[in-house]
Amino acid sequence: MKKLMIAMITASFILISGCETFDAYTGESKTSNTAKGAGIGAGVGVALAYLTNRKKSSKDRKEAMLKGAGIGAIAGGGVGYYMDTQEAELRKQLRSTGVSVERDGDNINLIMPGNITFQTGGADLNAGFHEVLDSVVLVLNEFNKTIIVVAGHTDSKGSDSYNQGLSERRANSVAGYLLSKQVVEARIEALGLGEKHPVADNATEAGRTQNRRVELSLIPITEDS
Repeated sequence: MKKLMIAMITASFILISGCETFDAYTGESKTSNTAKGAGIGAGVGVALAYLTNRKKSSKDRKEAMLKGAGIGAIAGGGVGYYMDTQEAELRKQLRSTGVSVERDGDNINLIMPGNITFQTGGADLNAGFHEVLDSVVLVLNEFNKTIIVVAGHTDSKGSDSYNQGLSERRANSVAGYLLSKQVVEARIEALGLGEKHPVADNATEAGRTQNRRVELSLIPITEDS
């Protein structure tokens, strides 16, 4: 019997220097200097670790939900093409929006800066960002053979507990918006990571700005014979 499993990549996913990032402002594809220096896009690795380390009962429940939702899996040989096509459509939809599209192996990461997503210290989506998320939804609903991990991140200002709570509320806001646009609930995992995974130096305002973000990690669902 075939069963669903989340496509895993090798330990090399933590070697971020090979990641290609789309500059949403210039329209150019490039390898991010920040990625080379600080590990931007570590959200993909965090998402994989989160899904892998869940209790087996939770994984079985997720697989049952996916089956019940009628979501199929990608045949092994077609994963790369499926994610390539999805990536190209995301880049097209998100050009000049401020959202970066990053590819890491067979996974895609969408990096949504906090300054365009939320008001400072808030968890309600900026009204102007709804249109951007609508563009993402179009692609997510077309390419539905992925798990979507929505991860909230903060800078280090404020207490650990405050930042943890804020990151959770922001992740839930994005996840809730996706649900309101008919993205299948079984595909979505929302989690807050507080200040634990910075991608830049929290000692500078520029660094803190980069650290305040929400990341959507798209992880393909494959068949395992």
